[in-house]
Amino acid sequence: MQIAHEGASGRLRALPTRLVNQVALIANRATDKALGDTGSRRYHYALLVTLDEIGPASQADLARRTGIDRSDVVAALNELAARNLVRRNPDPADRRRNVITLTPSGIAHLHDLDDRLEAAQRELLPGFSAAERANFVLLLTRILEQHSKS
Repeated sequence: MQIAHEGASGRLRALPTRLVNQVALIANRATDKALGDTGSRRYHYALLVTLDEIGPASQADLARRTGIDRSDVVAALNELAARNLVRRNPDPADRRRNVITLTPSGIAHLHDLDDRLEAAQRELLPGFSAAERANFVLLLTRILEQHSKS
């Protein structure tokens, strides 16, 4: 996949919407490469890291916290459960719901994914200092926060 930026007109180079799209293509390629031989995808990582940070959670809560559609959460959790990376148990407070828990294998897999995705961040932002990277994350976060208010 070729990213068209060099030689682009000044007006194209000044459009944040176009630049963000071009960077997203590079970011997706770096992420896909990092996760390539792990059997995991972005949804898997989002679910595993969320469980690691908040502890056991319902499928609905995971959907809300990750922004992943509920049906996609169910499919991804099925895949993770089949690999013994998460455990799905009935919620003692409401037997109609499931509580999802990270397994020891899931924790180990998550640590591997963290290392791989850290390499992808370096690939995305070569030559960025820690301060520049933190500022970039801050700016992206501000964009997302402004749009979540709408």
